[in-house]
Amino acid sequence: MSIREILKILTDAGIEPNEADIEVKILLERFANYTVKDLICGNKLTEEKLAPVKEKALLRAKTRQPIQHITGFAYFMGEKFIVNPSVLIPRDETEILVRKAVEIITEKGFKSALDVGTGSGCIACMIAKNTESQIIGLDISTDALNTALDNASALNLYNKAVFRKSDIFSNVKPDEKFDIIISNPPYIPPQEKENIQTEVKFDPEIALFTHDEKGIEFYEKIAKDSPKILNQGGYLLFELGIGQSGYVKGIMHDAGFKDIEITKDLAGIDRVISGHI
Repeated sequence: MSIREILKILTDAGIEPNEADIEVKILLERFANYTVKDLICGNKLTEEKLAPVKEKALLRAKTRQPIQHITGFAYFMGEKFIVNPSVLIPRDETEILVRKAVEIITEKGFKSALDVGTGSGCIACMIAKNTESQIIGLDISTDALNTALDNASALNLYNKAVFRKSDIFSNVKPDEKFDIIISNPPYIPPQEKENIQTEVKFDPEIALFTHDEKGIEFYEKIAKDSPKILNQGGYLLFELGIGQSGYVKGIMHDAGFKDIEITKDLAGIDRVISGHI
């Protein structure tokens, strides 16, 4: 068994060669303690060390289980985050949301932030790490909150990123106010369930799907109540699903938000929307 043969296991299963190459490197590091540096230096791998790597590659090929679930972690903005089937795997698009939030928090000198639907805690943790703001991450899932807490602890973000069980704002205290609210809510309509990539189906449904046909119900719920818990001049930021920017802009406008701005991703897709009260 060789690295090349393990790579072929993945490409034969339909995984793109570039992606398969990255995944093999991840598997080698995680299960054989064999890094890119070892590969460049031509260090040899024993059959014994390659065996668990082959086993995980076969699992990936057979089930299309995400590589992040197999290894137990995902990289996000240069940090390693614990992930599992209880949380959404962090994606590159969400970095745009975090960077926009960090930009606003830094520019305005904001000190309090709220992350609605925190999942793994990646948004809350990276905002806490890169700003002076304290952030509370809310989620309805106890398992997700435990994962978020583990991630915050690993990054030494004690008291900067804290977490609380809440169905949207249900557990926000009556006297609590925030400078900024950030959310990457569920936005995939239920009729799209059969069309999504196999790997995405391993993410928790509660973090992916809405109940309405347009995928905008959580934008409506969050935008409607956000002005009640935002300080004057406070901001609301959402990650957007494809084709939803027009709807969400209207929702935010109707809720009283001004200077609504849309940020595109590298593919030119409307990806983040922001506005203030």
